[in-house]
Amino acid sequence: MRTAKIWIAVGVVAAMVAGCTTSPADYAATLSIQDPKWRSPQCEQIRVQALNYKERNLNWTAGLLIGPYGLALVAAGKEHQEKQRKLLAREMHMRCSSLPLPKNLQIDPSTAQASSSS
Repeated sequence: MRTAKIWIAVGVVAAMVAGCTTSPADYAATLSIQDPKWRSPQCEQIRVQALNYKERNLNWTAGLLIGPYGLALVAAGKEHQEKQRKLLAREMHMRCSSLPLPKNLQIDPSTAQASSSS
C-alpha cells in the first residue's frame, strides 16, 4: 500500500513538471522577426521543425491501468518529451535570436541528449 502511494506521488509530481516548456511553435512566435538572424536559412529550417513537432499523447489513465510501473513509464515519457521541447526551443533561440539565452534554456545539450537517450 505504501509503495502505491509513493508511485502516485511520483506521478503527481511528474504531471506538475511535465508541460512546463512552451511548445516549439509557440516559442517561435515569441521571437522577434526584426532580428537579423530570423531571416537566416538555419532559422527557417528550425522553424519548420517547430511547426512539424508533434508530441505523443501519453495517457496517465493507461499508465494507471498497467499499475505503478505504468505510471513510472508515463512519467519518464513525459519527462523525455519535456527535454526534447526544451532542446528544440534552445536550438531555435540560438539560430533565430541575437538576444542572450533565457535562463530556462541554459542547459547543456550534450548532457540533456545523453540523459534522454538512456
